[in-house]
Amino acid sequence: MASKQRGLMTSGVIWKELLLFSIPLLLGNLFQLLYNTVDSIVVGNFVGHQALAAVGASTPLINMLIGFFMGVAAGAGVLVSRFFGARKLKELHIAVHTFVAFTFLFGVLMMVAGITLTPLFLQWMGTPADIMDMAVLYLRIYFLGIIPTMLYNSGAGILQAVGDSRRPLCFLTIASVLNIILDLVFVIQLNMGVAGVAWATLIAQTVSCILVAVTLLRSKESYQIIPKKIRIDKPMLMQIVRLGIPSGLQQMIVSFSNVLVMSYVNRFGSAAIAGFSSANKFDNFLGLPVNSFMLAITTFVGQNMGAKQIERVKKGINTCMFMGIGIVIAIGIPAYLFSDLCIRMFSQEADVIYYGSWMMRTLVPFYSILNIAQVLTGAVRGTGNTTVPMLINVFYYCIIRQVFLAVAMMFVNSIVVVFWSYPLTWTLSAVTLFIYYKRGSWLKHSGVRG
Repeated sequence: MASKQRGLMTSGVIWKELLLFSIPLLLGNLFQLLYNTVDSIVVGNFVGHQALAAVGASTPLINMLIGFFMGVAAGAGVLVSRFFGARKLKELHIAVHTFVAFTFLFGVLMMVAGITLTPLFLQWMGTPADIMDMAVLYLRIYFLGIIPTMLYNSGAGILQAVGDSRRPLCFLTIASVLNIILDLVFVIQLNMGVAGVAWATLIAQTVSCILVAVTLLRSKESYQIIPKKIRIDKPMLMQIVRLGIPSGLQQMIVSFSNVLVMSYVNRFGSAAIAGFSSANKFDNFLGLPVNSFMLAITTFVGQNMGAKQIERVKKGINTCMFMGIGIVIAIGIPAYLFSDLCIRMFSQEADVIYYGSWMMRTLVPFYSILNIAQVLTGAVRGTGNTTVPMLINVFYYCIIRQVFLAVAMMFVNSIVVVFWSYPLTWTLSAVTLFIYYKRGSWLKHSGVRG
């Protein structure tokens, strides 16, 4: 019975279940963010603001090229959580092995595309000439290690879908500490510049991949990985793709939109790029509770839908939403008040601090609204309906954001227009998702009657 119930969130006190599941997710995402953040801190302080800008300019491109996979991974996670919640162990076994096979093949494609197309994409983004060579070097090394990065994320996603968010946290802790040590050695001691932080990230991510692989290979549970059974089951892959394609397209299109946003930032020079990128790092950190609760509610809804506990699903969504709002308010207040100090972690240059703190003070007051949008997105995805949140988010985060930037920048040639494009589209998305949720349309698509 203990083994059967391990990882299930179909019973127990809802807020405790969500919190206990979310805390390891939160800490795990924290350590995952430390990879790129520590890279930025080290190069910003020990190489210069141009190296910091090169790493920052690379981030939207990385997110765009791997965004599609992460969306498909979300589809696989929904399937795994529903099979686990319904105790359909044979289907769970097939889904896990199909997903691992798909991950490896897709990783090879991403490695080749990333290494080959990096210079073209950076030129198209209007990356300044003074950081182009460093950005190309950083990205090519990063994509050289994309296969272990993707395999780690798929393995961690499998564990999280069955309710185990603790072991991925342990693996990321180990890898993050290793990454910090290697950053300091490669950049400060060996003077390798942006190549040093890129190699440090590659090595650390490979270690985390090995750790999650060993865990799944040695597991005695129904989601154990058996190497000789790693193959693509076409019907199962079609289910994964059907659920994952909408999320994948959303991730890729939103990331592509962020590449376009970066092209606007690039107009204001390397100091603005460095400040914008530094603020983005804190944006990611402050958004950690939001993303963690989104992942938690997706697993919670998936498992409880599998167990056909619709009232528990509704209570869980409301609980998750209010917990997220409380946390983002608590961490947002000091971030707003001490935004200058936050940016100083990355650079001591006045222009970088000016742009970065300005962006932080613009975004932070709207994190509660972002939380509502993300929790509702995760909840609807957990029902197996990935198309509607994809359409809503793509419409606002991509189309409306780009239209707003294109029009507003003709009248106000200021980087503040770029900053305000985020809270504007977060608000519109949250309002639309909330109306969709309150009307009960998400239940109609789930196949479960309320």
